[in-house]
Parts: sequence; structure tokens; C-alpha cells
Amino acid sequence: MTVRTIAVLGAGTMGHGVAHAAAASGFETRLYDVSDAQAAKARGTIDGILRKAVELGKTTVADADAAMARLVTTFDVAAALGGADLVIETAPERMDIKMQLFAAIDAHAPAGAVVASNTSALSITEMAGTLKDPSRVAGMHFFNPVHKMKLIEIVRALESSERALETIEAVARQMGKETVLVREAPGFITTRVNASIGNEAFYMLMEGVASARDIDKALKLGLNHPMGPFELVDLVGLDTRLSILEYLHKSMGEKYRPCPLLSQHVKAGRLGKKVGKGVYDY
Repeated sequence: MTVRTIAVLGAGTMGHGVAHAAAASGFETRLYDVSDAQAAKARGTIDGILRKAVELGKTTVADADAAMARLVTTFDVAAALGGADLVIETAPERMDIKMQLFAAIDAHAPAGAVVASNTSALSITEMAGTLKDPSRVAGMHFFNPVHKMKLIEIVRALESSERALETIEAVARQMGKETVLVREAPGFITTRVNASIGNEAFYMLMEGVASARDIDKALKLGLNHPMGPFELVDLVGLDTRLSILEYLHKSMGEKYRPCPLLSQHVKAGRLGKKVGKGVYDY
């Protein structure tokens, strides 16, 4: 199917990144958030990304202006969803919040719209089951920061149709992304591996094997990782990582039990860059 209009539900870190990718790639884009202030902040962030791209010679002023003209922010979910060809849900990793958005999608989005969840670990099949037509739902897992990361994991839920998967693939290509197709399983590919590495790094830190900076340095220089596990968790958010590990632990057993030190950091409010302190201080 042809996609002209994309509704992005959630204007947080991932939401504004997805909305930027959509608007910059020629799609009419509606970015919804329950907070009008958050939606406005996201619009400013997107404009900043585009202006930086102009400075770096990656786009033109005219193209940046055109992308911003294609972007509408709103705190009216019905307005965001009406007439959308593709809906991308980018809410935090909490099933209750995502279910509320899926109820709104069923009520307000066109019956033929394809629906994608940007979840990094939760069950897309469970979300899809709340819609009258679960076949139109699949996963579309972007990576942070969206404007720099090339990969999208396309996740086939139990009842995902070929139409839904092909539509998401075509949109990803227009956004300039590479894709992999994953059968739904807890954590998919990247989250499952990444959560394991990050959790083990916390156990090593807790046991005094090495400092956080030396563990990060070892993985960057010894294994050629672009970021160390603690640098990455500070970027992603320690609360997000803990939530993912708790879900994997519940779904797949003891090897995913969150490290107590990670839990302590979250309880102490050390959630990462977004609050100015995580494993490191910013």
C-alpha cells in the first residue's frame, strides 16, 4: 500500500526521532503526545536536528524547511490518527500505556491503516490482540538516536500480514534505513543481546572486577563496540533497561535477572543522561 501520512504516538526521545525520520523522508507527519509542552519541545528538537544537518551539508535549507512544514504536533489523538496510512506507537516500555494507545488506534485510525509498535521487548502479539484486525500490526523497532542509527528491526507478530510487513519495509527504505526481519520473541535480536551484555557489565562493576570506565574502554577497544555498555545504558535510560530486563527475566528465566546494582541506581534516581546522572555524572 502507498503511505502518505504517518501518525507517531509519543513525543519522547524515540518519538521525536521517528517523527524526524518520517518528515525528512517526505511523509506528512503527525506527532501526538498527551502533553502539549512535550510535543512542542519535540518539534524544537526536530528543527535542531534538521538545522544541524544543514550546517553539516547533509541537507539544504529548503529541504529542512519542507520537512518542518510536513510536521504537525498535537495533543489530540483523534486528530493525529484520522486519515493516517501508518501509525507508529513510540510510548514508554509499559504495556498499560501502549494498550491505551492501541484502544485509541482502534477507535480513531482508518480500518486499513497499518499499525507498528516501536517496542524494544514487549509482545506485539499481545498489543495486536486488542484490535479488531490484528493482522495489520507488526513491530518497527528503531534505534536511538534515530537520525544516526541505520537499523530497523521489523517484527512479525503471530498474525502479522504480509501487507503490514511489506508496508513497514517500504517506509523503512524510504527513510534510508536497513532492516532485519525477526519472528516475535522476547527482546527480538538486539535488545536480548544488548540487555545481556549490559547486565553482565553491571555484575562485573558490582563485583569490583574493573571500573565502569575501564569496562567501557575494554569493549570499545577490544571488541570494537562504538559505545561501552555503561555509556549506552546512560543514553537509553537505566529505568528503561531495568524494565526490559524484568520483562526478559519473567519471560525467559534466571539468566536475565537484573543485577541488584542496576536496580539500586534506578531507586536512587540515577536514570542516565536524561536526568544528568546515571552510571556517570553529566
